[in-house]
Amino acid sequence: MDQKKKKKKTMADFENKSKEDKEEKDEGGDGDDNAPAPEEESTATFTPVVQLETVEVKTHEEDESVVYKQRAKLFTFGETLLDKGTGNKTWKERGVGEVKLLRHNENSRVRILMRQEKTMKVIVNHFVDPRIVLVPNVGSDRSWVWNAFDFSDNELVETTFAIRFSSTEVAAEFKKEFNKVQEEMQVLLSGGDAAKDVGADEATAALSSLAVKAEEEGEKTTSVPEKAPDADAV
Repeated sequence: MDQKKKKKKTMADFENKSKEDKEEKDEGGDGDDNAPAPEEESTATFTPVVQLETVEVKTHEEDESVVYKQRAKLFTFGETLLDKGTGNKTWKERGVGEVKLLRHNENSRVRILMRQEKTMKVIVNHFVDPRIVLVPNVGSDRSWVWNAFDFSDNELVETTFAIRFSSTEVAAEFKKEFNKVQEEMQVLLSGGDAAKDVGADEATAALSSLAVKAEEEGEKTTSVPEKAPDADAV
């Protein structure tokens, strides 16, 4: 009988001991050296090695109003890098984007501007000279071809462009707006509303040197090198 009581007492002591050890672990005690250390919130602060300042990037469109805009695909006619100096010219795709007619808020001059829609690279940028003639692309009723001194790469370069729209109606609307702006520019450049500032004088000088190729018959039109690429969609 005494042995049974002693055995029961031993089992009770073991259960109490296990319960006490568990309570010590729950309270984060030092009973178990292998237990993970409690997490502490870090209060450290780090100062950047280089301080970057906010830089305002200007596109020069801030001083202009949008007269017209439409999505299109642009091509240029010229030599490729492989054909440089050979005189062998072909049509090259410049990109897809939104072509805009922008009027300056101070001098009222209008330019045509187009950027690639992904890279935002400028692919056409020149004033709308009244002498530029939009010629229908051979075999296409939704594409126009013209020549102009372009300033896309920060230097005046005589360039042959072809622009293609999604439909005949959109192409006709672009030509209508382009011709309308040309009439306004004709009045402006004739001295009616010309601004008397240095920037305007430089713009007029650049426009006055714009070369417009004419056919041998003397008709007012721009020569078309060959049919520009055409496809089902812009």
